[in-house]
Amino acid sequence: MNTKSKEIIIVTIFLVIQTIIYIVSGVQKSYIHMDEAYSLGLASYDKVEIQDNQDFYNTWHTKDYYDDYLAVQEDEIGQYSQVYENQKNDVHPPLYYLILRFAMGFNVGHFSKWPGVIINIIIYIFITLTMYFILQKLLKDETRTKEKAIILSFIASITMASITNVLYIRMYALSTLNILIITLLHMKLLETKKTDVKLLVLIGIAVLAGVLTHYYYLFFLFMLYIIFAIKYIKQKDYKQFAFYTLTMIISGIVSLIIFPYSIKHMFFGYRGQGVIDNLTNVSQFLINILSYIQKIDHFGFNSLLFFIAIMFVGFTIYRLNLKKTNKNQENKFTKILLIPTCFYFLIVSIASPWIELRYVMPICGLIFVLTIYYLYRLLNSIYQEKTCNIIIGAVLIATIISPCIFKIEPESMYSDKKEIVTRMANDLNVPTVFFFDSENNRFLDDILLFATVDESYIAKDIEITEDNIQKILQDKNLSNGIIVFINEGQDNDYILEQVKESMNFESVEYLKRLNACDTYYLK
Repeated sequence: MNTKSKEIIIVTIFLVIQTIIYIVSGVQKSYIHMDEAYSLGLASYDKVEIQDNQDFYNTWHTKDYYDDYLAVQEDEIGQYSQVYENQKNDVHPPLYYLILRFAMGFNVGHFSKWPGVIINIIIYIFITLTMYFILQKLLKDETRTKEKAIILSFIASITMASITNVLYIRMYALSTLNILIITLLHMKLLETKKTDVKLLVLIGIAVLAGVLTHYYYLFFLFMLYIIFAIKYIKQKDYKQFAFYTLTMIISGIVSLIIFPYSIKHMFFGYRGQGVIDNLTNVSQFLINILSYIQKIDHFGFNSLLFFIAIMFVGFTIYRLNLKKTNKNQENKFTKILLIPTCFYFLIVSIASPWIELRYVMPICGLIFVLTIYYLYRLLNSIYQEKTCNIIIGAVLIATIISPCIFKIEPESMYSDKKEIVTRMANDLNVPTVFFFDSENNRFLDDILLFATVDESYIAKDIEITEDNIQKILQDKNLSNGIIVFINEGQDNDYILEQVKESMNFESVEYLKRLNACDTYYLK
């Protein structure tokens, strides 16, 4: 068996193991976030918000009513125009939603997490492969380059951040792939001595895909462009600079032809205005950075980042005491990875509307491999290669097992919601009333449960009186009790007492705090 065949077999084995891990994690995914519900609705429904339906509030609905928002129906197969229309009226470009819409067509009529999860599993096969190719270039001067590259790319793909990215039914896995592909292409561009039209075309296509997936991609792309613009200008290679810049301009024009609403989203929409406002809020900058470092530590390094930082400090001091210098030359590829990654992290730390892991998930893998790479370089300036490999191997093994030690799970798994979803689909499948304060509208955060129960009622901003409660529940079979949802901004105890007295219930059981409301069982 030749070397190439062995490489393919080893890489395939790692990808199979990775896929099994993702599938097992997918089986355990028990709930969805509001933005995941948006993904499904934007890809399948005829409008952005199900709450915009005139019959949404103050009417009894079956679970099919909510499934209609979360799934493609039989009469909608082959229809894609609403995806574009919804994205025009929302805040994101349409590429991911078109892919999701296609996948949802294989599971018609009812909600399923699997179309979105399977898309991300497939995307992550390409993410791991692209990271593998990136690491081969980054580690090209090391011994056993390919073995080190596949191991590190595999472990980067099974951190809690990566598994969260797989399970989270949003565009971030695709954005991760876009960032890695454009990085790899720029690494190839750095190696070219003359104009490579084929490579520039690939860069143009990659830029187009990235811009049509997520606008934050532009932060990463911008810094890559600056690096190469400076390079070409310094070298007085104005021909390459002109072709490179033209490639970017053409990609931008094509993206605007395909989706001209990007201008409105980025500069005039509420999300774009929020980004601009946040970028000028310097006082919040440091707090946001520290908060995101905590997120990356917990999920991107499985809570080992502080330990790794201590290793950096300790080995640096030890090297200074030995009066050793770094014997390794700076790799020419590191700045292509490091500078855009740091820039993306800093800008997103300021610009993102909330401190959420999802906004930095596209660069978590790069942060992980760069950290391990620089730790290896530091160790290599002190010890022989065998010792370096043993220490790095121990760190990587610790990364794999630490979720079991620290009881970390992917952020989007929601294993704590599994019991209530199961109960409401079975023994607690009773009339369900949501006393809804519209000032705190995050209904989609918990829409999944309404797609589970046979009948439910969203009571919007009603006065909590005996007459109103009895009117809502008249003619309903209450022999097995009811479920009550209450979101923020209300007096839960008062509402529960009124319902209990009005319908002569004897007990109130607190069930669960969900994403955006509290739930109770009254009987």
